[in-house]
Amino acid sequence: MKLKKMLLTGAVSLMALAGLLGNLGHSQVERTVSAEDEGSVYYLNFKPEVEDVWNKIAEDYTAETGVPVKVVTAASGNYESTLKAEITKADAPTLFQINGPIGYLNWKDYTKDLKDTEIYAHLVNKELAVTEGEGVYGIPYVVEGYGIIYNDAILQKYIALDGAKIASIDEINNFDKLKEVAEDMQARKDELGIEGAFASTSLAPGEDWRWQTHLANLPIFYEYRDKDVKDLDEVEFTYAENFKNIFDLYINNSTVGPEVLTGKSVTDSMAEFALEKAAFVQNGNWAWSQIAEVSGNKVLEENIKFLPIYTGVEGEEKQSISVGTENFFSINSQASEADQKATEDFLAWLFTSDKGKHYVTEELGFIAPFDTFTDEDAPKDPLALEVSRYMSNTDLYNIDWNFTSFPSQAFKDFFGQALGQYASGSMEWEDVKEAFITSWADEKAMTGN
Repeated sequence: MKLKKMLLTGAVSLMALAGLLGNLGHSQVERTVSAEDEGSVYYLNFKPEVEDVWNKIAEDYTAETGVPVKVVTAASGNYESTLKAEITKADAPTLFQINGPIGYLNWKDYTKDLKDTEIYAHLVNKELAVTEGEGVYGIPYVVEGYGIIYNDAILQKYIALDGAKIASIDEINNFDKLKEVAEDMQARKDELGIEGAFASTSLAPGEDWRWQTHLANLPIFYEYRDKDVKDLDEVEFTYAENFKNIFDLYINNSTVGPEVLTGKSVTDSMAEFALEKAAFVQNGNWAWSQIAEVSGNKVLEENIKFLPIYTGVEGEEKQSISVGTENFFSINSQASEADQKATEDFLAWLFTSDKGKHYVTEELGFIAPFDTFTDEDAPKDPLALEVSRYMSNTDLYNIDWNFTSFPSQAFKDFFGQALGQYASGSMEWEDVKEAFITSWADEKAMTGN
């Protein structure tokens, strides 16, 4: 699927000095007022894995424009609590992230209406934005995809073994076949030179988002699809057994035993994959930088691929990976007008200038949803290319990112804790299922979302 190219016409009229701070359309982010009048930018970053890149962006922008840009990165799993602590300070973030409509409801008192900004004008699909009434309060800045990442070199080595369960990767198009292959690989791990079929399932608190959010999205996607809805105050967790199918496969065919997974981090699992201790790991296209930067990484770019997350749902042979976004920029409406304007200009520079776009595609690895990016601007890293490949396959249906409708972070954390207890053998699956259903309803009722 290629991003549509849009042609924007019109000219920006000259404005009097008193109106300069309200100028909303200038593709080169020209500045004709003093640095003091321009204000400053404070971005609260969501993803620790790209902290260094954001710091470089800030330094470059300040060097070019003279506008101060500060970047603070929240610890993994602590973005909401960090934002809550920072937003009330005198020097509060001017740019922050909300995770969709639910996030907007939590932060609506601090979200500026962005409908007249240049960055919104360049958004290809405006239906992706977070809106209320005529206002626009969150602008998606990246399209991402996640699934089961695999090392094709290890899979080809497996296929060459006598008695391999497949002759081609293409045969893995449902849960039963994935299970058959993964369990056989686990049994023959010594022949393959690996420690497990799957990298360890990170269930340490704050490290469990791949399961309590991304994996949990699969059963919710199918339940929403069955009921033709986009949100529910109460769920039945209809596809709980399908979640259990894949979760059990992960934890029972791993580099380590299930009983130690509550001590494992995302970094641990990505390092295991990078060092070829495992053939599979569930994660998104953002993981390429984590893999490539591991000291001693053995995985070549041409060998890193995606499989959909199969769980045993009928018809899943036509299922794709999950492509969407939970990343929406919001500008702090409580910040000074100068700081709000400086933040708008910063975003316009990032997504329209050649230098900014280079950072977006080459260093952040974003698939950007703006018309200022052409096919030539698309990221070239292997997982981003895999996302593009799946997006262009119209024979497959996408797994939408419905976790933006999850009740709260508290719900996700509670579910993650229950998964940890299940993995360690201290909770039965039926209790995990009940915890999911009850916590969902309680949190929805509590937050009014």
